[in-house]
Amino acid sequence: MANYHKLYTPQDSAIVFIDHQPQMTFGVASIDRAMLINNVTLMAKVAREFGVPAVLTAVETEGFSGYVWPQLLDVFPDQPVIERTSMNSWDDEGFRKAVEATGRKNIIMTGLWTEVCVTWPTIEMIGAGYNVYVVEDCCGATSPAAQEAGLSRMVQAGAVRLTAVAALLEWQRDWKNKEHYNALMGLLKQQAGAYGVGVEYAYTMVHHAPQSAQKPQVVPKKAH
Repeated sequence: MANYHKLYTPQDSAIVFIDHQPQMTFGVASIDRAMLINNVTLMAKVAREFGVPAVLTAVETEGFSGYVWPQLLDVFPDQPVIERTSMNSWDDEGFRKAVEATGRKNIIMTGLWTEVCVTWPTIEMIGAGYNVYVVEDCCGATSPAAQEAGLSRMVQAGAVRLTAVAALLEWQRDWKNKEHYNALMGLLKQQAGAYGVGVEYAYTMVHHAPQSAQKPQVVPKKAH
């Protein structure tokens, strides 16, 4: 548990995306599904910006679940997707090897469904010595009760709950670190909801930066 008294960094963490597929998305009833897709896409883009290793896995793609969301594949176009039959990713040798190959012990966990395909590998990965951080608004369950039950079980096992904006800001940590600052702000403006609107406001109204999008042209009306 001493490891949970530390913050993770881009250099010691990896992110896992489990079963972000259409058939699994259809069953999500714990979060607005458009918001879920947006949050996952934002986490993926920020992970790529910070050079955080990513592991993508899918279950029964052509037999039942469909292909991984294109929004996620677009972020990692050359990333292999580990195909499984097991509901528990940790049962799959290919998944275990991919996680081990990152060399990271802090695992940022996202996936569908929370109560099964996120909970089961999380419990076993903690048992194997990993520190697991579950980004709950990048996960979805079949009901609000199932979401809370899954999160509760993972916390009892030693996992840490967090949300997408908190998760990605932990990689940035300090605003004096400018290497990723502008790219991060750009992603937040696009996909971080009210926070992103606030960033845009600060840029344009406080710091007088140009607007992100060109102002619409006003076409004068013709005289009748």
